Amino acid sequence: MQEKHKVYFARFVSVLFMPFYLPFWCLFALFMLSYMSQLPFLYKAFVLFMVYFFTVLLPSLCIRFYQNFHGWTPIELGQRERRMIPYVISIVCYYLCLYIMHLMYIPTFMSHIVLAALCIQIVCAIINVFWKISTHTAGVGGVAGGLIAFCALYSFNPLWWLCLLLILAGIVGSSRMILRQHKLSEVVAGFFVGMICAYVVII
Repeated sequence: MQEKHKVYFARFVSVLFMPFYLPFWCLFALFMLSYMSQLPFLYKAFVLFMVYFFTVLLPSLCIRFYQNFHGWTPIELGQRERRMIPYVISIVCYYLCLYIMHLMYIPTFMSHIVLAALCIQIVCAIINVFWKISTHTAGVGGVAGGLIAFCALYSFNPLWWLCLLLILAGIVGSSRMILRQHKLSEVVAGFFVGMICAYVVII
């Protein structure tokens, strides 16, 4: 594969698996692959739209506005000392989502997915003060940690899904290194931080 094709593919993977998508993909998987598939379609659509709005669309728009206001490129915004405000923006948006889910009496095991993602954001923000860490692989690690936790709670075999997530984590981590956004240690640390946070919160 030519170098430019690697870069294009890495950019595509980075956008497709942005850390913001963690709660949305987890809930989507639960709605499609568990007994929750029997819930009314409109209810599932409403929950997914609400989570998408507060955890993907709103923080993305706010961070893009912040980036354009300073005239930074995505690479410049990715510098460790400039990542704190985007972290704060995403944390506030996640908290708003969690608060609204609480007001609407959304079942706890659904809101805990958002809570796990919020905790991952907070831990990554704290670590970022001292050392740059990959939130992309933290997001994939969060899905893996959530999967292991739900496996322990509902007694099902997650082996094939876990294998798929490990392959996905490798692809996402490699993409971030190809784009020179992170080193190997940063993507590996991000994965384990996300996995541990999600497991602890959900279990």
